[in-house]
Amino acid sequence: MTRANIPIIFGSKIHYAPADEASAREFLQWKYKSPYEIYNYAPEHFEQDLAYHLDPGNNIYSMFREGALIGYCSFGQDARVPGGDYSEEALDIGLMIKPDFTGSGQGREFVKDVIQFARTQFNPQKLRVTILATNLRAQRVWEKNAFQKTQEFTRERDRLPFVILTRDA
Repeated sequence: MTRANIPIIFGSKIHYAPADEASAREFLQWKYKSPYEIYNYAPEHFEQDLAYHLDPGNNIYSMFREGALIGYCSFGQDARVPGGDYSEEALDIGLMIKPDFTGSGQGREFVKDVIQFARTQFNPQKLRVTILATNLRAQRVWEKNAFQKTQEFTRERDRLPFVILTRDA
């Protein structure tokens, strides 16, 4: 997979562009409230995380609406969690929405738009998302976009439970 050389704009007014330093610096500092604080980045790893998010091989895109950063998404290896079975061919999707927008009822539309971007950018046959099992809100949003749970597993390093959901593209 390769990144697009130019940003893409969809009718939903969400604009995607490969993560740049300014947007990555912003989204790496977002703070989520309990019970979602697990998604917060550790300040002591900031420079390492910044370099990772700027690496074109990680397929990380910033998402903008009306010029404001509203989230970021990733495709491929970055969206996988160690311990899951990823042997079936599918495009893995990761999505993080700015804390200001979580719980606002916009999740279904964000996911719908990211799916359209994935179809246009990567032309996959199947889509897959891995979600922390306790994040029922995220699971519901993806299920409302026709994803179905296909797997459950525990990440060994911290014993956190995850689920994998898939759908045809």
